[in-house]
Amino acid sequence: MEQPVRVLIADDHAGVRQRIRQTLTAAGFDVTAEVATAPDAASAAIAERPDLVLLDVHMPGNGIQAARRITAEAPDVTVIMLTQSAEDEDLFDSLRAGAAGYVLKSTDPAALPGALRRALAGEAAISPGLVGRVLDEFRNPRQRLFARRSPAAAKLSAREWEVMSMLADGRTTDEVAKALFLSPTTVRVHVSTVLRKLAVKDRESAIRLLHTS
Repeated sequence: MEQPVRVLIADDHAGVRQRIRQTLTAAGFDVTAEVATAPDAASAAIAERPDLVLLDVHMPGNGIQAARRITAEAPDVTVIMLTQSAEDEDLFDSLRAGAAGYVLKSTDPAALPGALRRALAGEAAISPGLVGRVLDEFRNPRQRLFARRSPAAAKLSAREWEVMSMLADGRTTDEVAKALFLSPTTVRVHVSTVLRKLAVKDRESAIRLLHTS
């Protein structure tokens, strides 16, 4: 007899965990553990090696950081983000962290088991409303300016990467701010964070590093 899929649920809301457990149990999944923080999720996934981990993005300790640790230390475990956030930054940071899927909590509960089984079979589990954004990410020539999978680019968040790619296109700080609906001060903060992450002194050095790394 085929063994049921073993799942770890990580969400800081007990009611959400209960609803997910009920949905998955009814579909034949084996919910082996529930945790409320990202560090606990990472530790449990690495120690217990479930088939699948469902992670909330905005939970204590940062779900994306947990995804990054799990996929690095337990690559046999499939990570799916189950979240309310439809923000591009959360979506792309999660995928870059190694998540095999990104499912919104607004998804019909009846569709969740099928999405998870497809993810385990090697398909991407992404809510339909977000698929177009993922495709656009690779279709947009500007977004191929940097090697997105390079060691340097991997250190940047989606927003930081977007800011730097627009600056590399020759746009001014004010132009970037207007295009991204940010304040110039926020753009400068993003640039400062990038310089710190890449350990360089100015934006020109950062752009060169992102081009060549």
